[in-house]
Amino acid sequence: MIEKKIKLKNNILSNRIIISPMCQYSSINGSPTNWHYRHLSNLILSGASMLIIESTAVSKRGRITHNDLGLYNKIQERDFSKLIKFLKSIRNIPICLQISHSGRKGSSNLPWINYGNPLKKNKWKTISSSNLKRDIDWPEPKKANINEIKKIIYQFENTADRAIRVGFDGIEIHMAHGYLIHQFLSPICNNRNDEYGGSVKKRCRLSLEVTKNIKKKLSKNKILGIRLTGSDHLDKGISIKDSIFLAKKLKKLGVDYICVSSGGIIKKTNLNINKDAFRVSMTNKIKKNLKNVLVGTTGRLENLKKLNKNISSKKLDLAFIGRPFLKNSNWLYESLDKNYIPKQYEKAFDKKVK
Repeated sequence: MIEKKIKLKNNILSNRIIISPMCQYSSINGSPTNWHYRHLSNLILSGASMLIIESTAVSKRGRITHNDLGLYNKIQERDFSKLIKFLKSIRNIPICLQISHSGRKGSSNLPWINYGNPLKKNKWKTISSSNLKRDIDWPEPKKANINEIKKIIYQFENTADRAIRVGFDGIEIHMAHGYLIHQFLSPICNNRNDEYGGSVKKRCRLSLEVTKNIKKKLSKNKILGIRLTGSDHLDKGISIKDSIFLAKKLKKLGVDYICVSSGGIIKKTNLNINKDAFRVSMTNKIKKNLKNVLVGTTGRLENLKKLNKNISSKKLDLAFIGRPFLKNSNWLYESLDKNYIPKQYEKAFDKKVK
């Protein structure tokens, strides 16, 4: 089943493995650098059927760190265009861009500097659904007013517009991992009492407005995906019932796939990542409530025998895999049919070469 082709919009994916977006914190002024060329050229040759480029900020304020990718000005757009042309010249598979706003997780150090804790110098004031801190040692964000919310919605649209002009095949909207849209969705973080807070319907409003406006911008052949929070793994946080409610609303807006993730609204939750395919159960519950939308997940999916079983039993359609490709970008070659291996590499994998 892993190698069974599947249609995504106007694309026929050659298998069910998708490269999950993975932040590299290696940009300069938001633009991709030589690191991205080397890193992404490895990934696009991995045998996966689609590549999603890392979380990219929709505004300067929406960055996590000073070295995040961003796509909100002409220079960044020009530099991304060069990168996409380069990648497509190597292997022409669908390439999507994950777009996001960090909210209160922004103004942070690089993950390998001071554990990614808040900046002391060159910091900026973050914005969120409420003025609640991410953690006790984090600064208080600004509570977004209605005009600021409208501006954020426009910023998502603007980045989506630029991404399509650049040559991306689709957009993935980041609604998970504790970033801004997740901060509106989660009752852990959102204590508003206006039209953007309170009931699950109101907490979903921003995510649906962003999705609706971006969907209007996309032509019929462009992919629209969502990184969705299945659960906060906390008492009184987002529940599976809430995530099913949102998934159904997103389906009505015409999204093409949903990737189920979880956790991240605060630094420490009850999420247990110490077993294979730990999000498949919640993904299956969401998938049962949707039709005509591809549903996948992420998190320790590299056991291909187990993955094959989960796909065969229709618990998920797509597997979004990241970190195993960082360890060895060629690991799939040893498991999938030789047709995925570049002809130049076949002799290294004991394949019969004419």
